[in-house]
Amino acid sequence: MEHKNKLSSAPLYEALLAYRDSKQRSFHVPGHKNGQAYRHLVEQVEAGQPPAKDIVNEEHQHNGEIQNDGGKNVNQKVERFSSVGEHGADLESVERLSVEGAHSELELVPVRSFLEMMEMDVTEITGTDDLHHPEGVIQEAQELAADCFGAEESFFLVGGSTAGNLSLLLTVCDEPNSIVLVQRNVHKSVIHGLMLAGARAVFLEPWVDPASGLAVMPSMETVQAAVQTYPEAKGVLVTLPNYYGMGADLTPIAEVCHAAGMPLLVDEAHGAHYGQHPELPVSALSCGADGVVQSTHKMLTAFTMGAMLHIQGPRLNRSLLRQRLAMVQSSSPSYPVMASLDLARRLLHVQGANTFTAGLAAVNAFKRGLAELPRFQLLQPAQPLQPEPPAGTAKPAGMPVSAAQQTREGLTAAAMPSAAGYTAQDPFKAVIYDGTGVLSGYGLQQQLEACGCVPEMSDERYVVLLFSLGSTVQDAQHLLQALHHISSANGHEQVQQSNAEPSQQIAKGSAHYISTWNNSQENTRYSEPISFTLQPIVETDTINVPIEESAGCRSAEMVIPYPPGIPLVYPGERISPSMVARIQLLRDEGAKFHGVSDASLQSLRVMKE
Repeated sequence: MEHKNKLSSAPLYEALLAYRDSKQRSFHVPGHKNGQAYRHLVEQVEAGQPPAKDIVNEEHQHNGEIQNDGGKNVNQKVERFSSVGEHGADLESVERLSVEGAHSELELVPVRSFLEMMEMDVTEITGTDDLHHPEGVIQEAQELAADCFGAEESFFLVGGSTAGNLSLLLTVCDEPNSIVLVQRNVHKSVIHGLMLAGARAVFLEPWVDPASGLAVMPSMETVQAAVQTYPEAKGVLVTLPNYYGMGADLTPIAEVCHAAGMPLLVDEAHGAHYGQHPELPVSALSCGADGVVQSTHKMLTAFTMGAMLHIQGPRLNRSLLRQRLAMVQSSSPSYPVMASLDLARRLLHVQGANTFTAGLAAVNAFKRGLAELPRFQLLQPAQPLQPEPPAGTAKPAGMPVSAAQQTREGLTAAAMPSAAGYTAQDPFKAVIYDGTGVLSGYGLQQQLEACGCVPEMSDERYVVLLFSLGSTVQDAQHLLQALHHISSANGHEQVQQSNAEPSQQIAKGSAHYISTWNNSQENTRYSEPISFTLQPIVETDTINVPIEESAGCRSAEMVIPYPPGIPLVYPGERISPSMVARIQLLRDEGAKFHGVSDASLQSLRVMKE
């Protein structure tokens, strides 16, 4: 009973409530003094009085020339009255200035809910603990988080998953020119971590799902080959799930890493909810990962920027990790953000799998409704990782269709692509596309937004619709109504002309499919070591060459199709012929690029040999 009561507590959040209720006088930062700087303005507005009324009335009484208007006219700032008095303006000009200043004056007043949040926006004082040296409520909150997520030790992050990725890389790269084996299509925060560490990256090519054309993660064989070639590597870093909610079992990769004495680091930013419900994929920690970064704000209930870093096993230097975390995180962390992490954990501890009941019901309602809209298809793995239910048991609504079922429905097993690298789909990431090819992903997103539905992201083909534990069946119904409207208003007649299977429809036009998430290179499993540094490249050491002549050269700039900002080529990397062709294809399809001096990508800046 005592353990259960402890799990239902939120020590950091409760400490902030106690501070708020104590009504102590603040003689410390922050400067808003528990919201006191705004409180009198809020109270005046709530009382039906214009802001700064008392100050203006004093001016009325002092001047004598300005009659009390009974509050009918809005008063202006003291500065304006002072200016009026100095220049001898008449009453009419004063009243005109008062009315003109009404809107800007009201904009000074925050809403009551924001003021209430300020009452818990504190700093490191007695009773609130210190994130960088926790001994009290923060330490207790982090210990409860470790218990909830299955870690040996957990750390609160107030700079998002970026802070976690930076600290992990700065920990494993404990000497200059350390080699790290890194999945190629990683978030830019990983690249920044390599730069800060002065590390060398061996980029692992991700496995590309042949049906969808989307990169998932490196295969176990790729990791194994790279580990054998670079046994001195400090660790392996992969991203799972990807932005589309796609993934696979990490256990074989963890075993390869551990056999070589290397830690497995996982950017699990989009998988904070994994392992918390039977219908959700398993977590990276349960697969054996040593360091896992999760954006608790993305798929759980924390405030934006709230994330966690989970650690297990002996392969990471935890004292060094604490030092690195103190380097990359603010020395004045946001207590409301940390308290939201505490509350997100408590919700899972108290409600368990039931936390996701309503959200999954919304997803399943959407999938049932989508089945009645033949135009729009749903991306799903051919061979799901989740076990089949016992014989005679009804399959839960929305559960991915198994390969066996697809065979019974006329798709032979021989016709199905290998799904070794894509066996798990996050049910909360509903990835849809227009089976007729009339609307691109970008076009479909625009039409959904015009109907009041804002997707997470889109690319040339797909739209990612992000559900969560906070989604409702009403949300799903609104989304289905929007898709019904789009289907009937745009290209509906073409649905009847398409009799191809969904897998064939996905493959349609795949030769020209552009995903800014992908940046894989064909016919190679991993790159040679690429050095990263904070030192800028000297311009005199570079030269511009036509893009078609850049194969074999070392790039002097980063080629980043945007969004979402996954680099294709890194400074110092030797450019392959296949990458030149891919850049040209992206350019010709209209993709936009960051990091290049020639935005038209007719030329590329490379290193002089």
